[in-house]
Amino acid sequence: MLTEGKTVEFKREYVDDIKKTAAAFANSDGGTVYIGIDDDGTVVGVADADATVLRVINALRDSVRPDVTMFVDCGIDETDGKKVVVLSVQRGTARPYYLREKGIRPEGVYVRQGSSTVPASDAAILAMIKETGGDSFESARSVNQQLTFEYCTAFFEKAGLELETRQMKTLHLIGEDGTYTNLALLLSEQCTHTLKLAVFEGSKKTVFKDRSEFSGSLLKQLEDAFAYIDRYNRTRAEFHGLERLESRDYPSVAVREALLNAVVHRDYSFSGSTLISIFDDRIEFVSIGGLVKGISLDDVLLGVSALRNQYLANIFYRLKLIEAYGTGILKINESYSDSALKPSVETTSNAFKIVLPNVNYVKENKAEAMEAKHALSSGARDRNRAEAVANLCRKQGFVIRKDVEAALQVSQSTAVLLLRKMVDDGVLVKSGTAKGLRYRLAD
Repeated sequence: MLTEGKTVEFKREYVDDIKKTAAAFANSDGGTVYIGIDDDGTVVGVADADATVLRVINALRDSVRPDVTMFVDCGIDETDGKKVVVLSVQRGTARPYYLREKGIRPEGVYVRQGSSTVPASDAAILAMIKETGGDSFESARSVNQQLTFEYCTAFFEKAGLELETRQMKTLHLIGEDGTYTNLALLLSEQCTHTLKLAVFEGSKKTVFKDRSEFSGSLLKQLEDAFAYIDRYNRTRAEFHGLERLESRDYPSVAVREALLNAVVHRDYSFSGSTLISIFDDRIEFVSIGGLVKGISLDDVLLGVSALRNQYLANIFYRLKLIEAYGTGILKINESYSDSALKPSVETTSNAFKIVLPNVNYVKENKAEAMEAKHALSSGARDRNRAEAVANLCRKQGFVIRKDVEAALQVSQSTAVLLLRKMVDDGVLVKSGTAKGLRYRLAD
């Protein structure tokens, strides 16, 4: 005699919860639902078995995503002279199966736990996605299936491209099971990844001047971030004769390529934000995800490209945001070909950083640096002269102006100014007047 358990469920009659049980069997180890058998195992039968079979199949087809019907067999058996509808469900290959109106979340995804059908945990859902979606993050099913694409569609239209269901399947926004992929999530308004930008005073992360965080479709984040950086990318003008020459702090090509690199090549299986930091002398672009396995930094600098997100890169290529794979770093370096300062690239096992130097920073600070250098050297010279006068005082007991002129080989006015400053600083004291004026070390 059959009893309820992990792979067996009894239903006295058809109820709407049967679709939950079917999805739970498909997400677990399979199982069978018997409609027309009471919880205690008593066979009560089904009045209209054919209509019940049709109702079950339609409910599963309409309510469970991805399509589970290929793993389902629904028929009629006769037990004790009564008709029983038997719904057999195999373990599916496109787990997690979920209720369409609830989405891929615990209230929509069910599993079997003993003889009960229960909501799956977040960890269990992610494990199923990883198990059935392969190693590629962008091709795996999105946990969120309630996605919208207003900005993405408008962006495609500006590029003269359509974004209907057929194109979304071709571009891998919709997977073979008819559900949205993580790639679709990245381009939707519901994208969970963000771009964080911060402007700092000076060359250290000590004082914030401004900060912002951009969310939504990656396409929107790109445009918002580029516009934000552009506000801080000043234009400096120089005159050579009558000709006015203008140069920006950062070549626009370099900013564009560094931003695209940070967005296209980052590892979206991690939840952290892409970080862009603007200093007085540089901009740093830091994205999560080190180099793709098998590729070295030298390879990248030579233009070798190994795509972590090949479908995302393909979309950016179709939108003419990138011209060819592997040219970004080369373009960045070429844009600095006439500059003494060069971009740099740093990598770790889990991060990639591009640093763009401010080409105008050294020019603008050269005069200031020279003044500071002059002031520093003048200060050192005056200190040395004062020390020489103090030593002469120790040796002679006192000095007069002419002693200072002779010892230091300076003019009368310079000697007077030096002695006056040493008196003001409390180093010397003076006594006498006119030709009898003498200077001694203060006690």
